[in-house]
Amino acid sequence: MTLAHYMELCKFRIGTIIALTAVIGYMAVSETGSVDAATVAVLALVMVLGSASSSVFNHLYDRDLDALMKRTARRPLVAASAADRRRALAFAALLLAAGVGLAAVALNWVVAAHLFLGAFVYAIVYTVWLKRRTWWNIVVGGAAGSFAVLAGAAAVDPGIWLLPLLMAITLFLWTPPHFWALALLLRDDYRAAGVPMLPALVDGRRSAVAILANAVLLVGSAALPWILGELGAVYGLLSLLFGLHFLHTAVALLRDPDNRALARRTFFGSMVYLMGVFLAVLLDRHLPMLWS
Repeated sequence: MTLAHYMELCKFRIGTIIALTAVIGYMAVSETGSVDAATVAVLALVMVLGSASSSVFNHLYDRDLDALMKRTARRPLVAASAADRRRALAFAALLLAAGVGLAAVALNWVVAAHLFLGAFVYAIVYTVWLKRRTWWNIVVGGAAGSFAVLAGAAAVDPGIWLLPLLMAITLFLWTPPHFWALALLLRDDYRAAGVPMLPALVDGRRSAVAILANAVLLVGSAALPWILGELGAVYGLLSLLFGLHFLHTAVALLRDPDNRALARRTFFGSMVYLMGVFLAVLLDRHLPMLWS
């Protein structure tokens, strides 16, 4: 195990998305002109640490599955020694302790609690309890990312709950269509490893129906902050436009569910949609500051 191996275990690309989600949660409830750069930096750091911790544990626990899948067969812990596995477990614990501890000291205990719960849901609820047992794995496990936006909002004021909760629901509903589109591309790998991801259990059309149905719920949930007056017209219009684009992509997949190019477009389209919603929040809440 080299330093590069440990960095690979951390999955920093996922950590970056988690940190960005937390920052958007912070920006959503902070007042225009009152953003504290130091707080944002600490928030991003602790979220990366928490995400890295759960990612390392995921690598460790799933090493037997990774060995059966072409995409993951070369991951560092697949052929690691017992000593390397013990060190990886200690590394995961250290990352989590550092993230939670720093969040509690530099921010507040509510941020620390959300950080811990996000890591727990991904590492234990998803990876240990659900991933190998049921196709509901990614549906329930998707709650892990929702805690990031709650942590970001709590860094401003733990007493503000409605808008962060609505955004957390949107993130919860975003994960299944995003991951199911990827699983359509990797269904043979999941079947080989015996992992019950939905597209590995049903045909392409039923998978596409599930993706579209969830996408409809997702776009509807994203409208709630505007409908309930938590965010304004800028957010409402932009989130709707990005939502319609994503729905169009999901409908195209339903019409040709075995088309790998369309599955790939849906996967990347889900990320474009999420970034679009984030942009809509940022512009709606801080457009005057961005223009000044």
